[in-house]
Amino acid sequence: MRMMDMFNKKLLAVVIASTLGLVACGSDDNDVPAIQVDLRILETSDLHANIMDYDYYKTKYDPSIGLARTATLIKQHGAEASNFVLVDNGDLLQGSPMGDFIAANFKRDNTLGDTHPAYKAMNTLGYSVGNIGNHEFNYGLDFLSQAINGADFPYINANVLCEADCWEGKEKGDNLFTPYIIEEKSVIDSNGNQQTIKIGYIGFVPPQILLWDKQNLSGKVSVMGIIEAAEKFIPQMKAEGADVIVAIPHSGVGTPSNPVDVNDENATYALSLVDDIDVITFGHSHSVFPSATFEGLENADLDKGTINGVAAVMPGRWGDNLGIVDLKLEMQDGAWLIIDRTAKAAPIYDKNADEPELVSADNGIRDAVAIEHQGTLNYVNQPIGKASADMYSFLTLVQDDPSVQIVSDAQIAKVKANLTPALKDIPVLSAAAPFKAGGRHSTTADADSYVQVPAGDLTYKNAADLYLYPNTMVVVKVTGAEVKDWLECSANQFNQISASSTEPQYLINWDTHRSYNFDVIDGVTYKIDVTQPTKFDGDCALLDASANRIVDLAYIQDGISITGAEFANKEFIIATNNYRAFGGKFAGTGSDHVIMELPDSNREALAQYITDETAEHGQVDPTADNNWDFVTINTSTKLDIRFETQDSALADKFIIDNQSRHLTKRADLTDEFGFAIYNIDLTSQAITK
Repeated sequence: MRMMDMFNKKLLAVVIASTLGLVACGSDDNDVPAIQVDLRILETSDLHANIMDYDYYKTKYDPSIGLARTATLIKQHGAEASNFVLVDNGDLLQGSPMGDFIAANFKRDNTLGDTHPAYKAMNTLGYSVGNIGNHEFNYGLDFLSQAINGADFPYINANVLCEADCWEGKEKGDNLFTPYIIEEKSVIDSNGNQQTIKIGYIGFVPPQILLWDKQNLSGKVSVMGIIEAAEKFIPQMKAEGADVIVAIPHSGVGTPSNPVDVNDENATYALSLVDDIDVITFGHSHSVFPSATFEGLENADLDKGTINGVAAVMPGRWGDNLGIVDLKLEMQDGAWLIIDRTAKAAPIYDKNADEPELVSADNGIRDAVAIEHQGTLNYVNQPIGKASADMYSFLTLVQDDPSVQIVSDAQIAKVKANLTPALKDIPVLSAAAPFKAGGRHSTTADADSYVQVPAGDLTYKNAADLYLYPNTMVVVKVTGAEVKDWLECSANQFNQISASSTEPQYLINWDTHRSYNFDVIDGVTYKIDVTQPTKFDGDCALLDASANRIVDLAYIQDGISITGAEFANKEFIIATNNYRAFGGKFAGTGSDHVIMELPDSNREALAQYITDETAEHGQVDPTADNNWDFVTINTSTKLDIRFETQDSALADKFIIDNQSRHLTKRADLTDEFGFAIYNIDLTSQAITK
């Protein structure tokens, strides 16, 4: 079914239901009070093992993150409601040093302990259900199975199917998890009487888990499309008597402009058009809905918190917001009808407020994970080496950067040490991207999302700060032509700059390109011409075949620069991660290009490289080799080109000391998320040092 057909059908249903509700209310006996129920649905999502309100990289409490703070909101907003339920959307088990600490202990001695700390905390809050997110698979199915067994609430997922080695008596083709549940919720109505409402919950995960966690899932599971699974199971839920159906997709909004694709990663908009879904508590993309970020989204009411008439909420990430949906139901002709709905996200912290800490921590959550918290502190403070220079990512989107350079150096070293004789004559390159470079520039918390590893002694927490995810090392073989198109897709990170405009022009494309897709390929040299249109979009789909942003692309071999057709036809090996290698998004990626899968995580390879370099040289040198730069713009027009980065004294000093282009901070201006605004001079030659 195409998107517009689904919308027309859904809109008609909403209009009919509203009309029937008005007729029913108008025809009731005035002496018989209407039976109404207020139901609140609270949602957490994308906690990423941030249970404590603590930054393990900076080794201090952080009031802007953590379930310990969100729990206070849960209790406040739950107490205000006549009736409420609590759900979690997923991406719970991975993403903070505590998650890595627990996973590392599990892998070492094959036991998780009594209960995963995430569930020690969540079990105190009365969750009705949890959904499986894509990062739940990062540590493997055995870990996932044992971890969720510690939850005092059920887990759901409707679109992951078992292929082999199924658990709990599942057979090939069965849903690996319970696809949905129907909770018979006892509620108090507006007359003070007890009623029962059947709430159906159904969960989904992006089909891309088969690419992102291929090493853990290949041959073991298959995945249905999100809409495909919804259309299969929601009629069953309705037939089984569900009064209210809550979809819990670990999936972003998506777009109203394209037809539904079975492999859509971000399918929430499409789900809002599926019959009989009443509420969508979604996540995955770390944004906040409703918010100004989604201004202009077709058929979205940001005041009511609806998409196509369906109540919808997405509560950011790391516990920085709580999703809140309020429904008013009325008994009409023996059935519950939703007569009003609103949704909003409530923050735990407001950076711009006079008193930014909007809630205090819940000490019950802190106490529940106190042992694991101390274990994590010990874990991240293990010494691994020493660095000769600061590794901050404040400039990583506008120049070659030490926080990415050291990752590339480690990946190249690891791959070269593991090459077979047949591959030793092929040049080894490395693709690495900044994982902490201003987040998604969509919340005030993103202004703190930068790597900050100072020179001096290094610990495991520093390695985890430099490489945020537990990806594994994977190697692909490509041609030089594919290297160029790989970089052309990365160059979509930048907006096109007009060489004849005096108006302010912002360089960074935050809207359609994620910074973790801004791959720098080390081992070659190149420049990016931002006055040219982009060849690919943020998903590497071709936009303009004639576009040519990547220029002066070269490989130096025996002192000779290889360029042009000779470069395009040359073979290269690229060290990268499983997410990129198997994704098939960038040119030169996909299973047919993979030539080696290493058992090491990229983070482990980085930590080992730091240790080895320190042992051999006394320290590791992360200095950027400046293998890429922008093309200097030749124009007589005075350009006003701007970019955003952290607004702090530390960032100010680092930028002054390390700029490779002339950069000027606009002291009069920060943006709505608290980022500093800098001008970058692309009309003068780069600074030589």
